[in-house]
Amino acid sequence: LLMRSALVAARAVARAAARQRSCFHQARSMWDARTGPQMWQLSEKEDPYSYYRGKAESFANMTNGERTGRFFWIGTPLGAFVGTMVYYYLEDQKKWKAQEVARLEEGDEQTITNWSGTHEVTTKRFYQPTSMFELEEYVAKAHRNKTRLRVMGAGLSPNGIGLDEDGMISLALMDSVLSVDPKKRQVTVQAGARVSQVLEALKPYGLTLQNLASINEQQIGGFMSVSAHGSGVTLPPVDEQVVSYKLVTPALGTLTLSKDDPEDSEHRFEMARVGLGALGVVAEVTLRCVPAHQLHECTWVSTMADVEKQHAELVTNNRHIRYMWIPYTESVVVVTSNPVKPWYSPGSWLSSSAPAHNKIPEEERLRPMRTLLQTHGVTAEMSASLPQLRDELLKIDPLNVEHIKHVNAAEAECWKMMQGERIEWSDKVLGFECGGQQWVSEICFAAGSAGTPNGRDLQYARELLQLIQDHQIPAPSPLEQRWTSASSSPMSPAHSKSHDDVFSWLGVIMYLPPDDPQQRHDISEAFSSYKELCRTHLWPKFSCKEHWAKIEVPADRDDKQAVRQRLQESYPVPDFMRERSTLDPNNILANKLVNALF
Repeated sequence: LLMRSALVAARAVARAAARQRSCFHQARSMWDARTGPQMWQLSEKEDPYSYYRGKAESFANMTNGERTGRFFWIGTPLGAFVGTMVYYYLEDQKKWKAQEVARLEEGDEQTITNWSGTHEVTTKRFYQPTSMFELEEYVAKAHRNKTRLRVMGAGLSPNGIGLDEDGMISLALMDSVLSVDPKKRQVTVQAGARVSQVLEALKPYGLTLQNLASINEQQIGGFMSVSAHGSGVTLPPVDEQVVSYKLVTPALGTLTLSKDDPEDSEHRFEMARVGLGALGVVAEVTLRCVPAHQLHECTWVSTMADVEKQHAELVTNNRHIRYMWIPYTESVVVVTSNPVKPWYSPGSWLSSSAPAHNKIPEEERLRPMRTLLQTHGVTAEMSASLPQLRDELLKIDPLNVEHIKHVNAAEAECWKMMQGERIEWSDKVLGFECGGQQWVSEICFAAGSAGTPNGRDLQYARELLQLIQDHQIPAPSPLEQRWTSASSSPMSPAHSKSHDDVFSWLGVIMYLPPDDPQQRHDISEAFSSYKELCRTHLWPKFSCKEHWAKIEVPADRDDKQAVRQRLQESYPVPDFMRERSTLDPNNILANKLVNALF
């Protein structure tokens, strides 16, 4: 028994020794098979990847079961995490799309009033997209359902051209400045951006816009679509600053229209540039810019006789110019602005009629209007501006002609004490305060060519002042007159194929007290009569076209037909209607005003 036990033990020891020798030889043969230095002989500096190589060899030496376990313990929690994230992402997308569908179906009911308070609607559906995708979805949905979707701008137009009772869309939340190209002197913005925002964005690049309207809070889309304008016989309306734009149309989707597109054989770029919001929704606009510059502004009070002597020189030699005629007085306020140059000497640019620096204390300059206000028992704040004082005076008795004469005379005296000059950046000079809520009617007519005005602009002003005098119209100040060069947009009131042509713009105005409904009604009736006298006595004689943001549709059927006939004679209406039928065959983008005009 002992011998057998010893034999079994010896065999076990022999097998263990043999197994150990076999493993040793197997390991040695594996290492000997490698070429180059042995891995155990390399330092970490010589082989910086030794750690990762060891991990790879360790994984390679695992059995299939070990690999499966490793994948299970690492992959299961990782897969669960990724799957959870994907699940919640997809659920969030479903909710977002459901909300978008609901918004497209319902919209919000909103009451919208334009800035002047002259037009108000309660629209059934009001949308405010925040992206191009949302805008395209809203337009496409309205097109499929044949529901109205009128685009509005900042709501500054006196005639409420952007308002509609059925459905409206505002781009106020699409107001980003997308890019500025200093080399090309161009800026690309979303159409909801306001002019003031664009001006601020251009300042770091030393750029600004070529010309501005009087109000800097207009949205770029509306600014372009109604052919807004500044002043200067060499400067066209603002639609000419547009280089390219994106137009979201109901029938053809989003179009990118460019001034230099050789494939635009239909001249859609020019036609839709002043499209009144009826050809598509302008989504993005690229504008041409100019280097930022200062302007030397001169303001003085003249008379009709003196202006007639100097008119040709004034409108030709000044970059920007405007007249402000004051009814029932002999006064006309002349405002000129010219770029400041390094070698510039203020005195050399001043007309003989223009004063130098104003030395009258600022608090004294508005004393005539303050004194008149005090005679009616009203004391204005010392910080009140001239337009604010005018509003306070007019609302005392807005339709009393004698009262209006006193107010206008006091304003003329104030302007005489405000004569002088200043040097300021162009955006500060070209924008100015226009007063409170108001009715405005502005027309445009040809006035000769650059360097050779034909005098029709002064003739119109003279006859308008005489018309006011003859009919004792309670016409407040000012009757503002400005000039531009031609626009190549067929639907612009200043359209001409010759860029040398000059157009004069002149507006009449009546102010509305914000808190007296009866006065507002009476003033509206009086303004309608005022405008009718101009339409009857002056517009046919001078071939006048109304500003698109200030044209009103008469209530009388015959008068309405007369307006349509006048537009037929003044614009390429058949071409415009052809574009409407192509881009908006279901007529979803129009409103009562547009449909009444065309």
